Amino acid sequence: MEAQRSNEMIQTPKQIAKLSGFLYLLPAPFAFFGMMYVSSNGVEHGGLGTTIKKNSSNETLFRLSMLCSFLMNINVILLGLVLYRMLQPEDKSMATFMMVFVIFGTCISMLSELYHFAVLTLSNTTSLLLFTPELSQYLVRLFLEMREYSSFGIEGIFWVLWLFPLGYLVNKSKFLPKFLGVLLIIAGIGYVLASFMRALAPNFDIPLIKYTSIGEMAFAIWLLIKGINVGKWRESIYEFS
Repeated sequence: MEAQRSNEMIQTPKQIAKLSGFLYLLPAPFAFFGMMYVSSNGVEHGGLGTTIKKNSSNETLFRLSMLCSFLMNINVILLGLVLYRMLQPEDKSMATFMMVFVIFGTCISMLSELYHFAVLTLSNTTSLLLFTPELSQYLVRLFLEMREYSSFGIEGIFWVLWLFPLGYLVNKSKFLPKFLGVLLIIAGIGYVLASFMRALAPNFDIPLIKYTSIGEMAFAIWLLIKGINVGKWRESIYEFS
């Protein structure tokens, strides 16, 4: 009986860590389709007259991109809750800050989807009867560009703030390598800089995200494969309680 209980205590933190790694990597296909589809296919550059027709004919794909964004945000909230359970013994206040930033970022992300909904509204037959083609084309491009800049600008900044308390908690923990926490903080700084550069100097393109995202990938893969040091995690639990 004692052996079984001990085994359960060991398996639980391992399962939490592996679940965290899985949830961290899960949004990748959703992000690729949901966030990149519209920005790459939404506006016909050099031919704005076909933009509304294209959005209307691809309405199903457009709605699927919005659904992917919604699922990705739900996944991030679940990831935050699992990470909170794993890391709260180190610093409950900082773990709470992390969850606040997660929820705040996902709320902003979902509100930004209203721009996509506006594009769909302007693409239907009724809107085409109410507005002139020139005005409809202008509004469609305006909403798509506002969605794009919100994704990589304001939303991009608030979306990554949770990486700072997460990196602090990982660096402070005894059951995870400290270099992962440093990489997460560097990733957060890189994302914020990229968002500011996107907003202030859109023509000055430096692919920071390609490099800073390495920290997040390393953290997720470590959790999925290596997990955490169960003994050190149990020590943190005892100190916390």
